Amino acid sequence: MSKKLYIELLFLALLGALTSLSLPPFNYFVINFFTFSLFFYYLVKKSNNLKNKKLFFVYGWIFGFGYFSTNLYWISISLTFDHNYKFLIPLTIFLIPSFLALFYGLISFIFLIFKPKNVLGSLLWFSLIFGVLEFARGTVLTGFPWNLIAYSFSNQLEIISVISIIGTYGFNLFCILVFTCPAILFIKNTNRTIAFNISIFFTVILILIYGSMYKKEFDNTADKNFNYKIRVISSQIGLERFYSEVDPVVIIRDLIKISKPNQNDKTIFIWPEGIVPDITQGSLIEYKWLFEENFNENHLFIIGINSQVIKNGSKDYFNTFSVYDANLNLINSYNKINLVPFGEFLPIENILKNIGLRSLTNNYQSFSSGFKRDIIEINQQNFSLRILPLICYEIIYSGKLFTDSNFDLIINISEDGWFGKSIGPKQHFSHSIFRAIESGKYVVRSSNNGIAAIINPLGVVEQNIEFGKSGYVDLNKTKKIKQTLFSQYGNKIFVLLILLYIFLILLFNKVKNEQS
Repeated sequence: MSKKLYIELLFLALLGALTSLSLPPFNYFVINFFTFSLFFYYLVKKSNNLKNKKLFFVYGWIFGFGYFSTNLYWISISLTFDHNYKFLIPLTIFLIPSFLALFYGLISFIFLIFKPKNVLGSLLWFSLIFGVLEFARGTVLTGFPWNLIAYSFSNQLEIISVISIIGTYGFNLFCILVFTCPAILFIKNTNRTIAFNISIFFTVILILIYGSMYKKEFDNTADKNFNYKIRVISSQIGLERFYSEVDPVVIIRDLIKISKPNQNDKTIFIWPEGIVPDITQGSLIEYKWLFEENFNENHLFIIGINSQVIKNGSKDYFNTFSVYDANLNLINSYNKINLVPFGEFLPIENILKNIGLRSLTNNYQSFSSGFKRDIIEINQQNFSLRILPLICYEIIYSGKLFTDSNFDLIINISEDGWFGKSIGPKQHFSHSIFRAIESGKYVVRSSNNGIAAIINPLGVVEQNIEFGKSGYVDLNKTKKIKQTLFSQYGNKIFVLLILLYIFLILLFNKVKNEQS
């Protein structure tokens, strides 16, 4: 390769890396106007006189590698807890960004192959391909829709209120268009390109107006008071519990101490995912004496705990969201569906376990996936509640979480210790804000080594325990809003937006041809 090409590839990698600064916890979204515009400008100029079309795939891949390598580096931290995986750390740092960057390589390559001849059509085509391939990234091989460009606006709640209508993928599609718009003024500064930028500007204004009205409507809605508390726990219990002889009694006592139960207060306690080591759903009863000392019939528990089922003489293990009464009678449970590769299950386990690998979070074998996510209904003497259970990174999936919106809360339990003290837990937390707005429901999040919070349907964090601290927050009232359009139709709305983009591309092409 020529020296000039090396410099250009370094430039594209730098653009991708800088784009990472737009994501949580930094949220410098303004930087995307420069990085995306420069990336698009580069692709357009190169497409006019490029002889080797395969290089276009490389351009996108390099941009994507710069992006993912700088915002997903923390994944390798999860491999530091088990010495069997440490040899994979250098590979992980390179291979995961390399794989995800393939989608960005396809974006630039498909853009080149079918690029319209007019600049507005090219802009819409680039945005469309980018948005569709980002959706594919969130779907292929169980999907990993982490760090979509839309999360740049995590702190701009009045803007992201629109996802209650179009969802995260629809908003992501629009974000790419907005960030890339300035480039067309440098490619071809005409009345039409100026008018298009003005129309995008006014669309953003309309979104802000909608967000303001949506907030006002929510604020004017009457409170719905519970006759009990929902107490959300944040703890800082180390991951060594998975790898050493840690007494479960010590951890349970720590959780009880953080929970501060009051015998007279009706309370549902929510403890994080997988918090008590080496205890299964069935064996928790052995520690009933600990609970009897501190709890009574006024209390219920939601706990992340492993469960097992014996089938044909073999055991299947599940990562389970369990609801107990104070006597540790199991009321209801949900088995996690979306499992983390290598974390909770080992792909091609029969082969990889022979070289000493196993799933990180289970000392026995890979977890099995649950079959269905049903609404958990709690109807006890002192409690009436319908909840959507989500375990850990299940919260990241937009439009796939429920079909029945007849529930009161989303409860998400998580273990974020695998991310260390990196930006990972904050990125993970930001997904909860988007799910709250999409669903029009409160999200209640309990996390170990992460951020516990209560998030309302506007995406406002009403209460939280800061990252790195232990404690609890209480929810005893909510506001009920009408069902969001997105919760009714899900990603079908994203399909409609794709059709709109295709229509506009064809329209601009027709206008161009008529003028020719």
